[in-house]
Amino acid sequence: MTKSTHAAVTDRRNDDVEIYINGEFFHRREARISVFDSGFLVGDGIWEGIRLHHGRLAFLDRHLDRLYAGAKAIHLDIGPRRAIIDALAATVERNNMVDSVHLRLMITRGDKKTPSQHPSNVVGGPNMVIIAEHKLADPTVADQGIALFTATVRRPPPDTLDQKLNCHSKLHEVIALIQAVNAGADEALMLDPTGAVATCNATNFFIAQKGELITSTGQYNLAGITRAVVLEEAARAGVPTAERPYSLTDVYDADEAFVTGTFGGLTPVNSVDGRTIGAGDGPGPMTLRLRQLHHDAVLADVGQGPARTPIS
Repeated sequence: MTKSTHAAVTDRRNDDVEIYINGEFFHRREARISVFDSGFLVGDGIWEGIRLHHGRLAFLDRHLDRLYAGAKAIHLDIGPRRAIIDALAATVERNNMVDSVHLRLMITRGDKKTPSQHPSNVVGGPNMVIIAEHKLADPTVADQGIALFTATVRRPPPDTLDQKLNCHSKLHEVIALIQAVNAGADEALMLDPTGAVATCNATNFFIAQKGELITSTGQYNLAGITRAVVLEEAARAGVPTAERPYSLTDVYDADEAFVTGTFGGLTPVNSVDGRTIGAGDGPGPMTLRLRQLHHDAVLADVGQGPARTPIS
């Protein structure tokens, strides 16, 4: 993989991981889903990316809350919460995993008896797949930062495809990413239908300006777990925060910029559309501070650090 917030250190243990599919395990070379699967046919499914730290799944309740909200929105019964937790635990145990692991949990509407959108053609129940891999984020990306390019493809409004849904329909994001890569950048910045900054193709976007941490309204981007934790920890630490519309002009004039995601945490942004952000050479002081606060919050959540006091 080229420079990306999802770039990982190569780990040969991944050559032999076993994949969970509907209660059974298969070596990655043998893992298969039907060509009649709803996710393959029409992108009909939801998913979560979850990190394993020190033997614990970080922010698991938040991830499951988002998963079940998505399932309800698309009218999909994915069964009891306990069954999904048990499947995640079984996958980790099966692969003898403890730390620096990324799990991709995917649930589709299930197999169809014929290629079709209609849910009445589903045969049986949902398909659930869990891919767990040993994945340590490439530290050079976090140290050096990335370049963004503003794509022409915009985030759609909620009445078209609600971007709060972590669904399998990601083609608009893929096209935006391809535009960015072809323009010589690493990833894409995407605008909302009004022309304000929304998010990136696979991460959430923040700027720091005059000591204030600013991000979008959240109406046109995934309700990111890391995004929420960063906002909470910033507020807890006394950093002024704002979720409001802002433009590319604000981005170009920012003191710092970074993106957030479950896998990469906080990754600095050095440039947007050829404009240097801040010093343009990696994380600035606010990014470093918030990265540490996020790190501490992760450790606290998995029981490896002091408990976080609620924000009043």
